[in-house]
Parts: sequence; structure tokens; C-alpha cells
Amino acid sequence: MTICILGAGPGGATAALHLARAGHRCLLLDRATFPRDKVCGDALSGKVLSELRRIDEALPAKLAAEPAQLPSWGIDFYAPNGRRLAVPFKPHYNPATDRAAGHISKRIDFDNFLIEEVRRRPEIDFRENTDVAAHEQLPDGRWRLLGPDKQEIATADVLLVANGAQSNFARVVGGHVLEPAHHCAGLRAYYRGVTGLHPDNFIELHFIKEFLPGYLWIFPLPDGQANVGVGMLSEAVAKKKVKLRERLDEILRTHPALKGRFATAERLGPVRGFGLPLGSKRRPLSGPSYLLLGDAGSLIDPFSGEGISHAMVSGRHAADWAARAVAARNFTPEFLKGYDAAVYNRLWQELRLSRAMQCLLGYPWLFNFIANRAANNPTLAETISNMFLDLDLRERLRQPSFYLKLLLGK
Repeated sequence: MTICILGAGPGGATAALHLARAGHRCLLLDRATFPRDKVCGDALSGKVLSELRRIDEALPAKLAAEPAQLPSWGIDFYAPNGRRLAVPFKPHYNPATDRAAGHISKRIDFDNFLIEEVRRRPEIDFRENTDVAAHEQLPDGRWRLLGPDKQEIATADVLLVANGAQSNFARVVGGHVLEPAHHCAGLRAYYRGVTGLHPDNFIELHFIKEFLPGYLWIFPLPDGQANVGVGMLSEAVAKKKVKLRERLDEILRTHPALKGRFATAERLGPVRGFGLPLGSKRRPLSGPSYLLLGDAGSLIDPFSGEGISHAMVSGRHAADWAARAVAARNFTPEFLKGYDAAVYNRLWQELRLSRAMQCLLGYPWLFNFIANRAANNPTLAETISNMFLDLDLRERLRQPSFYLKLLLGK
């Protein structure tokens, strides 16, 4: 098979669907059988909807009709001083008539939503329950994929690696070693009966002073459920010797703003942990005959922890550059660096902005100041909102007038 994709999450599925749309055949492999769960915050930003639209104009509306999702109209930020900053995704929105700018859906449902689209495309040879245990590069440059018994699964001229944050390929071949300063440790649990959720399903990010430089999230879900979790830089977890599970339970039980809301809430299932390789550092995304996508490419937003849209952006560009490589019969690192340039051209300014906001978490007084200013500063509030939408911030960040508006509060 000329093009092989390793991992059928949002990045891999997006790449496969774009290839199919362009008339290219590909092999898509995943060790799981779908539908399958993945530990995540479950929020789908406006960038996700934009990427769905690029695959097929009908997909956002199709997602909105799914019973396993909720439309979300904004974000409630809670600063360390308790100040609430409500940032709607769309000013003066009307839930009765407007299209939602975001959604919340469990990954078991959203990922399967994409896989159902994959199953409809004859150009995609989708093989689930296929464990790729090893990989080796042949003398001619192609990649050979092997199963647990060393049997050959496939060979590929170009390999799109989208098998997640724990990708052995990304670590061993791509050189993406775990760096505590650029890695987040997270926990997630599902609850039923959390009170005080926003009527328009705003997602909540709580920056609690005693928990900095981490944060806690509460995302509403269908059927009265909520995704509740915490995230903190791995570097800070080690330095402060934080026990995240105990800390999460303590915060929900004792924090003045949360204990009443969780007093009668029921936890559904276990608390599950996960690691997030953050895009706060620019890393290589390609090499000889391979491309790294999504979490395997360490592209997670350093501030919000959002990774689905970035995986889909990288999937779209990976499909483009894999097709170019096949057409040119050029799989060299020099040629495939065009993929790195395309991905970072789209994401790097936003990743830098998120990194700067992440750094604020180490200075509660400064974060409080920003929150207070944003409450009376339309430009700053809109900028925070746009981080979760598909409004490209690159041009705005290049304009001196933008920074003048931030300083003057306009």
C-alpha cells in the first residue's frame, strides 16, 4: 500500500477522508475496535467544525443532529480570585436560531462519528483490531509494519503516524521524548448530577489558586452528565509532588465554589489518567517517508489542552503532502518538510499565544489582572474566544493596532 495511516482517531480519520475525497486509496490501521473510548475533555471547538466542513459541507449539521452531543455556546473562565469571565463563542448569539459554534461529545461517540464516514469510502481500506507491534524501514525507504507475531501487516511508501500521545514511533523514530516542561498530566471522570451548569452549555475552566499552574474543567454532556477533570504541567506535578487523584477529589469536596455543586453528584466509573504532549515547543513533524499527526506530533494546545482540532488540521495537511509525495515519487525528509511548514504556518502563532497564557498560570495576580481587564475589554475577550474557534489569529497578531486596542481596553 502506497499510503498507510497508523491510528484512526480524528487526525488519522481526517487524513484518510481527505485522501479518499481526492481519489487516493489508503490503508487505515487501528488496534482498537470502534466504537472505543479515549480519555479526553470531550469538547469540540469551532475549529473542529471548520475541519469537518472541509471534509464535507454536510458534516457539521450531521454532527449537530446526533443525540450524543450538546451544542455549546461559550466558555466560562474562573480566575484564581474567583472572577468569572463569560466568553460566548458568538456575540449576541441566539440558541434558537443560530448554529452552535461548538459541541461537546464523548470521544467514544465523536470518533465513531468520523469512523462511520470512513466506512462509507471504498477508497479507504480500514482495518480495526489490528495491532502494529513493530516497524522497520526497508533499504528502499519504505516502512514495513509488523504484528505481534512478527507477521507483515503492510508496507508503505509514506507512513502517516496518528497513533496518539503514547506513540512508540513518534518517540523512537521521530525523537519526541517526554519533556516535563512541555507535557501535561491529566485526569478525567464522568459525573451525573453536577448542579449549576450553564443553560447554554458553556464549558468551564477553573484556575484555582491552590492548584496552579494547573486547572480544573467541567464540560456538560447529554443525559445530565458532565466531564470533569484536571490538568497540570508534568514538571509542576513532579516538583510539587502533587497527587492529582487526591487533589481532584479534595477540590470537588472542599472548594467553596464547587463543593455545593458536587454535594449530590454521582461519579460514573473510574477516574482515568492521560498524558498530553504540548505544542509549546516546535518539534519536527516529518522524516524519511513519514509524517507525525496530532498528539503523536505533540500538537496539543498548551493553555486549553485541546487537541482534536489540531489533529484534524494536521490530518488535512498530511493528506495533501502524502499525495504530493506519491505524485512526485519523493519521500525524502527535505521534500516532506513542506508538511511541517504547512502545519506550523496554520497553528504556530496560536500555539505561541496559548503558551504565553499558560505561563500566566504561574502568576495568579497577573492572571487575575488579565481576567479583570478582559471583562471590560472586548478585544481581549474576543481574542480568548477566537482561540477556541476557527477565526485565524495570525493576521491579527501581526497588526500593531491589535496590541494598542488591548492596552487601551477597546
